[in-house]
Amino acid sequence: MQFTELQLNKPILRAIAEKNYTSATPIQAETIPLVLAKKDVIATAQTGTGKTAAFALPILQLLFNRQDSGKKAKKIRALIISPTRELAIQIEENFNNYSKFTSLRSTVVYGGTSIEPQKDVLNKGVDILVATPGRLLDLHKQDCLNLDYVETLVLDEADLMLDMGFIDDVRKIERLCPSEKQILLFSATMPNKVVQLANTILKDPETVNITPESTAAQTVSQLLFYVHKKDKMELCLHLLRTNLEGNILIFRRTKMGISKLEKMLKGNGFKADSIHGDKTQKDREAALNKFKDGDINILIATDVAARGIDINNLDIVINFDIPNVSEIYVHRIGRTGRAGNTGNAYSFCSADEKTYIKNIQALINTAIPVMDEHPFLLDPKATREIHKTPGKSKHKPGRKSAASKKNKKRWY
Repeated sequence: MQFTELQLNKPILRAIAEKNYTSATPIQAETIPLVLAKKDVIATAQTGTGKTAAFALPILQLLFNRQDSGKKAKKIRALIISPTRELAIQIEENFNNYSKFTSLRSTVVYGGTSIEPQKDVLNKGVDILVATPGRLLDLHKQDCLNLDYVETLVLDEADLMLDMGFIDDVRKIERLCPSEKQILLFSATMPNKVVQLANTILKDPETVNITPESTAAQTVSQLLFYVHKKDKMELCLHLLRTNLEGNILIFRRTKMGISKLEKMLKGNGFKADSIHGDKTQKDREAALNKFKDGDINILIATDVAARGIDINNLDIVINFDIPNVSEIYVHRIGRTGRAGNTGNAYSFCSADEKTYIKNIQALINTAIPVMDEHPFLLDPKATREIHKTPGKSKHKPGRKSAASKKNKKRWY
């Protein structure tokens, strides 16, 4: 479907055309008409399917007709809640791009940075506010914003929002908005807690479900490496030295794991940086910008830190640690192979991660090809890692050998 068929006005279509977008993605084609009809919507779609435009474009269209009404300061009429700072910044950039030829104003507020400049922008008035939950509630507590005029509330990446413990904040924010409003809920996965939240705050919602399997299997070349957990660093180094080129995003489960890998890669002359929860907002943005600008070509991240980040021309995703939730795997590898391009995904599987791979293959309905020629090959039949401590006896502590029993002089 072409954007021109979606009842969007000329200024918005002109902004879309400048971004060289002509055809709507499935999530956009299904969601935009529902939002324009003022329906509540629950949409399931992974990153890279164009879901930000799916709610940004119709929100701008709905607000456009009354953008210049009255001479009073602008009021917040659309509120978008995002779980992470990076994602919030990115959403606001999209609103800025799409509203380029309108008088609509948007801003973003998030924690980890000074609150005063954010207060100043809000005082001047905005139509659209993108926010992380904590900072939004801080500003409301200080009487710096008024949510009484919100017409559309968007909860983006709802599953991640709840995983990060924002459920109470989300409910509080929903109650601060008028009872008569449109709610749009977007989530990469739809666990029970998201369904329960949706059931309590949405009214007769329409459901849009863009299944992730189709995009994952067709545009991304996947490869599985069975490897001892202790050899994953060496395997990563081996691949980077021999045949991996381009922009590479590496996923690790923990912040400590990221730090170790980053130190090792830098020590071996690779241009790498990382983003995770312990880094300041300034450092996270600097790392991301270096990656986007080509100053580094390897970015290491946790799922939470990288969720929703839009990186163009990403060549390779490496699953250094296999995720225990199958949908997260699809979400990760969907960051490459976008917009008609092809991408590569490499997964390092240790013995105790094999169950995760089995579940992932069941979800995507595909057997991931195995690379069985590399220097650190783990027996594919191994079911657990065996760790031996050098110099330690294999026998139970306190056990006496047969010889020692034989030679011992006994009083009887």
